[in-house]
Amino acid sequence: MTASSATASRPWLKPAVAAVALLGALGLAYATFASKTQAPAVTFITLDGHKVSTASLHGKVVMVNFWATSCATCVKEMPQMVDTYQQFKGQGLEFVAVAMKYDPPNYVLNYTQTRQLPFKVALDSSGEIAHAFGDVALTPTTFVIGKDGTILKRYVGEPQFDELHSLLKKALAAG
Repeated sequence: MTASSATASRPWLKPAVAAVALLGALGLAYATFASKTQAPAVTFITLDGHKVSTASLHGKVVMVNFWATSCATCVKEMPQMVDTYQQFKGQGLEFVAVAMKYDPPNYVLNYTQTRQLPFKVALDSSGEIAHAFGDVALTPTTFVIGKDGTILKRYVGEPQFDELHSLLKKALAAG
């Protein structure tokens, strides 16, 4: 019996195969988009020498912003990042600005002090943190991490701040 004669003798076969294929594709799509990526287990070393692990931030909404003092877009967006932090910190937002490994520590310290950055600033002198977050190479790159430790959004480049604020409101309100 050939494939065409099998289909001719069983007219329901083609639609059934198509339905199974469709269900399989839908299942794969659901699994792909429903799966949540956990933030990597890393420890940030802040400029003042404190250690902050992603595990210690569990239960909080966290923004991790990879930046560099030599990055024009990073410098341009930083006042809005400060405003965003100031707006949401009272609701439980944590913020860690991670300076890239190629950024001279004295530049980072000077920038942080002269701009009076109000959040945690960490150095990634080995590049391990950028690697753990998916080999971050472009700055700025910002991650929003939910209370359950999953990455809710990754922004490469300057985010649309209205969209970012909406996401933060939703994440902070979540149980």
